[in-house]
Amino acid sequence: MVKDQKFYDILGVSPDATEAQLKSAYKKGALKHHPDKNAHNPEAAEKFKDLSHAYEVLSDPEKRQIYDQYGEEGLEQGGAGGGMAAEDLFAQFFGGGGGPFGGMFGGGMREQGPKKARTISHVHKVSLEDIYRGKVSKLALQKSVICPKCDGRGGKEGAVKKCAGCDGRGMKHMMRQMGPMIQRFQTVCPDCQGEGEIIRDRDRCKQCNGKKTIIERKVLHVHVDRGVKSGHRIEFRGEGDQLPGVEPGDVVFEIEQKPHPRFQRKDDDLFYHAEIDLLTALAGGKIHIEHLDERWLTVDIIPGECISPGEVKVIRGQGMPSYRHHDYGNLYIQFDVKFPEHLGGEEGAPMSEEQIKALESVLPPRTAASAPPPTDAMVEDFTLETVDAAREGGRARGMAGAEDDDDEMHPGAERVQCASQ
Repeated sequence: MVKDQKFYDILGVSPDATEAQLKSAYKKGALKHHPDKNAHNPEAAEKFKDLSHAYEVLSDPEKRQIYDQYGEEGLEQGGAGGGMAAEDLFAQFFGGGGGPFGGMFGGGMREQGPKKARTISHVHKVSLEDIYRGKVSKLALQKSVICPKCDGRGGKEGAVKKCAGCDGRGMKHMMRQMGPMIQRFQTVCPDCQGEGEIIRDRDRCKQCNGKKTIIERKVLHVHVDRGVKSGHRIEFRGEGDQLPGVEPGDVVFEIEQKPHPRFQRKDDDLFYHAEIDLLTALAGGKIHIEHLDERWLTVDIIPGECISPGEVKVIRGQGMPSYRHHDYGNLYIQFDVKFPEHLGGEEGAPMSEEQIKALESVLPPRTAASAPPPTDAMVEDFTLETVDAAREGGRARGMAGAEDDDDEMHPGAERVQCASQ
């Protein structure tokens, strides 16, 4: 991914645009906004300057790599990526470098190393099963390679000449007077069309048509190690684009973990949601969990342990493998207890006295839900009914939804405010 897409947006291309696409976009924009065609439109002149500056940066492989990685700030600081070394700072002011005092008496800036083609970045989506077991993925990509027929010259040996109009830069500085002001701007060299070189059509390489590179399909074996996490980067140095006179670029795959239907992951731990019936929650039983490596875990629930709704248990050492270590995280299981709609025999039939006594013999004694009425109170008996949500609509709400916040006002209530004395 590029840090800043501003220059790409100015040209109207994507960050992975080829040199030909950049050149085509610039030519189209330059023709539209050229000052000669828009003498009375200062906005067009400003747009033309932005187009020229963007193309100047992106058409240079070294500048483009610095811009992709560090943005405009990196270009201003020579690719230092938001920070400058102390010796470079001294060299900038005193014209030298090396040692705490040597920078004042000679020397030069630190070398930034050889030019290098830009990095190709891809997101590799991987399932949780593959991360658990490890996997080797075969991924194909298209990249630019030096044309084998012309060895990256673009034409016959000796037929490629440096453009005299721009001195091989591909851009020319132009001066234009607009009223009392003189405008200085850059434009594509009309002699070489921004190439920096002159090749006669008959001398152009037949395989690359003078572009010096061709597109090649490359298959890379991406090793996804066990336990890697989203955001992990796998680099292939020198497997990226090739350009004449620069080092080959790199290829970077960023791991992205796919969502899983049964497990959730947090670091090296796994989380699983299990639904059990009331009998299993009270009297024990077994649940079976299909793990990520096709094993099935049989989990015993001890009779009488009484699993509460929402309770969490753990199986240690059955989580994800730790990346490049030999230990494992834990498997956490959250239980949802499903209560039956009725007890007893047939649906709607009351429980028998024997069934009630059997439950009372194993369950804790009843606790009063509320204080009993006074002995002299008038008492009426009622039976609960099932709420028909379709018929009663919004009135069939739980207690949590029916509660009103203290700040809510009831219909007809008056708002009372305290006045400060």
